[in-house]
Amino acid sequence: MNTPNTFDATGEWATELAELQLRRRQAEAMGGPDALAKFKATGRLNARERIAHLTDAGSFRELGALAGKGHYSREGAFERIDPTNAIVGTARINGRKVGLHVDDFTIRAGSSEATIADKWIYIERMAHQLRFPLVRLVDSAGGSVKLLMQIGGTKIPEYPSWPANELLKTVPVVGVALGACAGQGAIKVLSSHFSVMVREQAQVMAAGPHVVKQAYAQDVDKNELGGHMVHRKSALVHNEAEDEADALEQVRRFLSYLPRSVFHTAPVLPATDDPDRADDWLKNAIPHDRRKIYDPRKILASVMDQGSVFEIGRYQGGSVITALARLNGVPVGVIANDPKVQGGAMTNQAAYKMERHVKLCSLFGLPVVNFVDQPGNQTGLEAELGGTLLGATRVGEALHDCKSPWVSILIRRCFGMAGALHAPKYGEALNLRYAWPSARWGSIPIEGGVMAAHKTEIEAASDPAAKRAELEAFYLNMTSPFRTAEKFGILDIIDPRETRSILCDWVEDAWERIKADRVATGAA
Repeated sequence: MNTPNTFDATGEWATELAELQLRRRQAEAMGGPDALAKFKATGRLNARERIAHLTDAGSFRELGALAGKGHYSREGAFERIDPTNAIVGTARINGRKVGLHVDDFTIRAGSSEATIADKWIYIERMAHQLRFPLVRLVDSAGGSVKLLMQIGGTKIPEYPSWPANELLKTVPVVGVALGACAGQGAIKVLSSHFSVMVREQAQVMAAGPHVVKQAYAQDVDKNELGGHMVHRKSALVHNEAEDEADALEQVRRFLSYLPRSVFHTAPVLPATDDPDRADDWLKNAIPHDRRKIYDPRKILASVMDQGSVFEIGRYQGGSVITALARLNGVPVGVIANDPKVQGGAMTNQAAYKMERHVKLCSLFGLPVVNFVDQPGNQTGLEAELGGTLLGATRVGEALHDCKSPWVSILIRRCFGMAGALHAPKYGEALNLRYAWPSARWGSIPIEGGVMAAHKTEIEAASDPAAKRAELEAFYLNMTSPFRTAEKFGILDIIDPRETRSILCDWVEDAWERIKADRVATGAA
């Protein structure tokens, strides 16, 4: 099969066709042999190699390949072109169309100002208007003072035709940090629904070390400013990758759960896992001793379709787990508490993580399953100074606006304000929830509540520890989930081994609701 640069350049337009092929070859040469060799020596893929690794073979259709700075002879004949450092176009990932916006570091370090902005803005506008996902492969040094020489002055920093916010309301947007992403490069990574950075290789920051030293007289390297350990605390970048191949594979996985746009439904895969599969060990997944913890990820792996759990934000807000997965082939959002981190309490960072996941699922029509083991909001001076309650309030706002069908599986604790945020409960929200026999709930955990309510009685007892244990045992009996079920305060108490079967049955109806909502809003 012929490629654009191997077509026969003969006939009446031979000269023009030959020039076209020459221009294309020069564009494909990027920064040239020396720059490419220098870049390869760093152990990284170049921009076109990244495209090839991410997309289906032969599917990339470049746009604006001829844009750049042309050089001509004194007589006006074409000699060569310096291509722009933004490579854009469309391609397919797992057979589905996406838009690509890729930085070429071999030309002016990928600087966002050392290019023709209209070119990369065009593919983003195209993704918005034609409603297909956008992937940005970012490796950009940001602004450059050399722009002053190019334009003979300066400019107000703005891109008025860039539909950055409208994109986020319409199509899945992915940002991949593959190098030092400063300034505009950082915004391109962060202005997304999913972002991933390569450990030790990528940094996401407002400005690099030279700017920081000039402004604050601080000597700090780029990893200290914006490396992956920074963003474990900032929670700005969702995921980390071992290397570029891992980062690009995470992009492919993330998009596999998402629809083309808010006007479409996500792809449902053929069911390959028995919906009635019941792993016997689940009956003892929650220790009877309330002081012992367990592995929530093992529970998710058992209940969801085998191998389908894709975690988002693994190293941030660790007391809550957020993920995408499948139930009988249907894509769903997943939330779970992790008792191994802060006891599973809602911290400010965990609240932010849960909020953004709820918004993602609601926007793109993914049903949500929440495995609840919530002891309440984090308490103490650090939590109050950090604004934890504001974070919890924002989770409540996100739940109020959530349009996703939702089911909660209460597996252990559900206490206080944070416990109340286990599901939407407003408007048409059905508040569908099941509980395992291990579940307990209320306004305050028994252990802390007993000490607060009976402090004087406990301290006056001949054996304070025994008295406290006696009171806790009494109140614990009162908190049996079966007592709530008697009053229909919980839909049902289920054997943990029934969970997958119940959820696979539920997701069938949830998906019908998602499809009906798309029809009702005029989506195809």
